Amino acid sequence: MKNFHLPLPEQTYKGLRAEAERTGVPATALAREAVDWWLRQQGRKARHDAIAAYATEMAGTRLDLDANLESAAIEHLLNTSKATK
Repeated sequence: MKNFHLPLPEQTYKGLRAEAERTGVPATALAREAVDWWLRQQGRKARHDAIAAYATEMAGTRLDLDANLESAAIEHLLNTSKATK
């Protein structure tokens, strides 16, 4: 574990302390969980953005999604959606 000094705005500090008291979980554990969650979200967003950029760049090239495969996937999604309703 590494320590990290993080000054917080008064309102954020009070909210964190109140939540820690309400749940009986140390404020440091709550803050660590929040930072971990945010970092995971950032990783997911970066991955999504990279995939979207690649798809945009490859659109219309031989590496673009096969039209027959795309049609089959859309048909499958539509049929699956109807079956679950």
